[in-house]
Amino acid sequence: MRDGVYRYNEERWQALVEADALFTRPMLDLDQDSARGYLGLERLGLPGDVAGRRVLCLASGGGQQSAAFALLGADVTVFDISSGQLERDRQAADHYGVGIRTVQGDMRDLSALRGSSFDLVWHPYSLTFVPDARVVFREVAGVVAAGGHYYLMCANPFYSGLTHHAWNGAGYTLDQPYEDGAETSYPDQDWVYEREPGGRAVQRPREYRQTLSRIVNSLVAEGFTLRFLAEVDDGDAEAEPGTWHHFMAVAPPWLEFVWRR
Repeated sequence: MRDGVYRYNEERWQALVEADALFTRPMLDLDQDSARGYLGLERLGLPGDVAGRRVLCLASGGGQQSAAFALLGADVTVFDISSGQLERDRQAADHYGVGIRTVQGDMRDLSALRGSSFDLVWHPYSLTFVPDARVVFREVAGVVAAGGHYYLMCANPFYSGLTHHAWNGAGYTLDQPYEDGAETSYPDQDWVYEREPGGRAVQRPREYRQTLSRIVNSLVAEGFTLRFLAEVDDGDAEAEPGTWHHFMAVAPPWLEFVWRR
């Protein structure tokens, strides 16, 4: 599905890899204990023992989650749009002496994985990079085993497109329409990557709002049952207003779901 959305995301992530952005850096200092803590499976209510289980890291390249699961003995497949990100996964696998499978493609088309039956699909933040989450959920439903789980981390729909830059002296102003597919674009946070003078410019993320009702109802329609929901708010209400840490305490920017097929 090499449309404009695909091309934009592929080019942007390649630029992020070249900029050595935070989410493109493989984790090369893990052991089994730290890998287990990093994934937090027990906190999510997921089976802690993944040895021998088939895990799909969806739109999850970069050599982080794949490395952690492989160290715990899982049979890992990584599916990602970026060849650069997948190369980081292979680097991490070589570093630890573990085997993984890498597949390049668009999360809206998992036909390359058709016939697979994963015990766990692990899908970190990336859903908002496509206009219609329903397409992704339909594809995920086709590759999850009966009784398998789907972990999804995504933008909190109510605050999608909002950042700490929206501070107006009294609060964070919501001024974008709450509707499915509404496009948002804003600068990366300072911690995403270091800006080097004269370095290649990285395009802003191009994201699309997915309302909570679309996320929940679409997954229910695909035969999933909600098992866990959390708002990710690592913020500090005492931090300086207008900073990222204060913003997170006021408007939790991410949600975590665990669904069972």
